[in-house]
Parts: sequence; structure tokens; C-alpha cells
Amino acid sequence: MSDHRHVRLFRNGRNQAVRIPVEYELPGTEAVMHRDGDRLVIEPVRKRGLLALLRTMHPINDFPDIDDPAPPPEKPL
Repeated sequence: MSDHRHVRLFRNGRNQAVRIPVEYELPGTEAVMHRDGDRLVIEPVRKRGLLALLRTMHPINDFPDIDDPAPPPEKPL
């Protein structure tokens, strides 16, 4: 895949549009667009659930020692 490719801008109704070449296609059907200085950045929306998030996390093997004594028992009323 090349780093740059010239494309033509065109009008689609009142919106400015650009065709995305096949080598730059994004997955899915939605994207997020934002400006970064003079750049226009388009990123795919990744729909992720809790299980997908948990799969990316690393297990915690070392729990630190915590000095947390139990509270005193409550006095009856």
C-alpha cells in the first residue's frame, strides 16, 4: 500500500465528498472524522463490547500488600 494518493473532491448535494480508494477502505459501515491541524482524519468506529475489552487486558499476577484492618464490630442499638 502506498503512503499517498491524489484523489478528487466533489459535491454530493451540499456536502463535499471524496471517494475512498479500495486500498484505503475502512472496515465496517461507520467512521469518526476529526481535524488535526490541516489534516482531516477518518477512523473506523470499532464497536466493542465488554468481552472484547476484557480480552485486551493482561492478568494481574502480583497484588500489593495492603494494610487495611477490619473495622471494629458495630455496637447494638
